[in-house]
Amino acid sequence: MTNWEELKWRGLVKDVAGEGIEDKINHESITFYWGTDPTADSLHLGHYSSLITAKRLMKMGHNPILLCGGATGRIGDPRPTSEREIISIEELNQNVGSIKNQIDKIFDGKAKLVNNYDWFKDYNYLDFLRDIGKYINVNYMTSKDIINRRLETGITYAEFSYMLIQGYDFLHMYNEFNCIMQVEGSDQWGNITTGIDLIRKICGKEAYGFTMPLILDATGKKFGKSEGNALWLDEKKTSSYELYQYLINTDDSKVCEYLKVFTFLSPEEIEELMREHNKEPHLRKAQKMLAQCIITDLHGQESYENALKISETLFNGDIKAFTASDIEIAFKGIQPYILQDDTNIVDLLVDANICSSKREAREFLGNGSIAVNGNKIEDLEFQITRSVAIEERYIVIRRGKKKYFIVSYTD
Repeated sequence: MTNWEELKWRGLVKDVAGEGIEDKINHESITFYWGTDPTADSLHLGHYSSLITAKRLMKMGHNPILLCGGATGRIGDPRPTSEREIISIEELNQNVGSIKNQIDKIFDGKAKLVNNYDWFKDYNYLDFLRDIGKYINVNYMTSKDIINRRLETGITYAEFSYMLIQGYDFLHMYNEFNCIMQVEGSDQWGNITTGIDLIRKICGKEAYGFTMPLILDATGKKFGKSEGNALWLDEKKTSSYELYQYLINTDDSKVCEYLKVFTFLSPEEIEELMREHNKEPHLRKAQKMLAQCIITDLHGQESYENALKISETLFNGDIKAFTASDIEIAFKGIQPYILQDDTNIVDLLVDANICSSKREAREFLGNGSIAVNGNKIEDLEFQITRSVAIEERYIVIRRGKKKYFIVSYTD
C-alpha cells in the first residue's frame, strides 16, 4: 500500500488540488503546512484529525510547517451562520504562545512553527491590494461555499477578505520555505484553492492541497465536542481521564473509522483488532485501544496509565487507592459538600442530600448500600472525621453501585 493509498484507506482525503499530488506524496519529500487561528489557548480534539494527519505525513518523510494565525486570528475565518467574536490582541498573543507550545510538544519539536503576523505586520494595505487583491476576482470569491452561504444574511468586509489573507499565506510560504502543499479540514477548501491560484498566477508554478472530511460522532455532531464543550488537548483543561471516558464510550459504528484517522496502528493491526472487537464487542477492545493511542500521543504513557487507573478504580468501587489529586480529576465539575466539623454518618447523608431523610439513610446503611472511601459502612454510629478523609481532605461516598458524592473538609 503506497502512502497515498493509505491516506485514502484511512478516509483522510476528500478534495484534491494539483496534478501529480499522488506522486509527490509517494516518491518525494515535500514541505507542507497546516494552519489554525488562536481563538483559544488550546486546540481541541476536533483539531486532532488534522494534527495527526500532519504528523502522519511527517512520518512518511515530509516536512511539516504548523502555522498559528496571529494575523488571521485578528479577523476570524467566516463561520456558516455568524461572524466570529473578536478577541483582544493581548489574549490572542497569549493564545499564540500556548498553541505553539502545545504543537511543539505533539510533534516532539520536529515541526517548523510560524506565525503569519510576522509577515503581515509591516505589509502596507495599499501594497497588499496592488500585489494580491488584483489577482482574485470577486465572483470567484462569492462562488465559494462558505462565502455564498453568508451573502443572504450578511458578511463583513473583514471576513470577506480572510480568503485573500490565507491565500497569501500559502504564496508567502511557497516563496520563503518551498512549501508546495496545504492540508486542512474540508471547510478550508476555498482558502486552499485561493492560495494555489495566487501561486499559479504570480509565480507561474504548480502547488498542491487536499482536505480531510469532517469527523463526526454517531449523532452527527463534530468529533471532539461533548454537550457543546470542547475536549481540549491541553491536559490542564481536559484531563486524560476525561478524554478516556469520552473515547471509551465511542459508538461501535464509529470506532473503526476513528482508529484509522486518529492512530498510527497499521491497516493490518486495525483489521485484526476489529475482528477481535466484533467477536466480543462488550469488552470494548477497540475503544480501549483508541483511548490508549490518543492519550499516549497527547499526554504521554504515564498520564494514560493514571487515567486507566482512575477509571478502573471507579468501576471496581475501590476508592482506597485514590489520592486527593485523583479525586479532583475523577470528579471534576462536581461541587463537593463542605464539611466544617466531624459528624455522624446518618446526619451527613441527610445534610449532603445523599439521602432524603434519616429513615432512608438508616435503610441504605442497613442494606449495605453506603460506602465511604471504598469501605462499606453499616454502623449507624460511624463517625466522619478528618482521619477518615483521603489526605485529611476528601471523602467519597458511594450510594448503591454507581452514584458518587464528594465531601470536603475546609482547609
